[in-house]
Amino acid sequence: MKRFAATVSYDGKSFSGSQRQPTARTVQGELEAAAAILFGMPTRVALAGRTDAGVHASGQVAAFSAETRHEAHTVGRALNAHLPEDVAVRLVREVPGEFDPRRWARKRSYRYTILQSDSRDPLSRRTAWRIEGNLDLQAMQLAADALAGRQDFIACSGPLEPGRTSVRTVSKAGWSSHGCFLLFDIEAEAFLPQMVRRIVGALVATGRHRLEVEEFTRLLRQAEQGSIGPTAPAHGLCLQHVRYHEGYLV
Repeated sequence: MKRFAATVSYDGKSFSGSQRQPTARTVQGELEAAAAILFGMPTRVALAGRTDAGVHASGQVAAFSAETRHEAHTVGRALNAHLPEDVAVRLVREVPGEFDPRRWARKRSYRYTILQSDSRDPLSRRTAWRIEGNLDLQAMQLAADALAGRQDFIACSGPLEPGRTSVRTVSKAGWSSHGCFLLFDIEAEAFLPQMVRRIVGALVATGRHRLEVEEFTRLLRQAEQGSIGPTAPAHGLCLQHVRYHEGYLV
């Protein structure tokens, strides 16, 4: 029995999220279907993190075990031959048998892309949230500065399972400008449901001067569930990287 890990990329447009669902198309479901064909038996695939319907990934991590003589690079090529065109694996490597892509992960990085333009751009419509008018990027960055460090992010969260903590450590959160595109990059050890999209929605409201920087900070510190928003559209969000200190290094 060998255990493999792979970096997974997918266009989230046609998926009802990453995690398996009994009656919906998911990334995990497609990976397990491809693995079952390759290995000739049902194969459970675990993912490093959950992404919502419509959210993309360039650096999701999946892990699975199988009885096979194939080396990792062969497994990767064979899986891609059985996967649909909107999901692919790369950097397939053999990992320790106990490797858990979620529990062993140390940091996850997301990027949200905004197209600041008064006219439509067909080439970015699946990957960027188009916003008309000018946004105050300086105000958006000042508000984003309040996100750094270890604190309770329940204000940025959707519903949580009972007993689950809402405290997270954000190591990086900031905006950059590239032509008409505004990029928001955020890194933490883990994220809450809808956390990044709620943060972006509120930061855009700040950039439109509908929400003051001080009010954003107050809502964050006040820590009332779901008070920060609105929730930005899913298609602008992409899981960029999942980092490990051991087991699966990229």
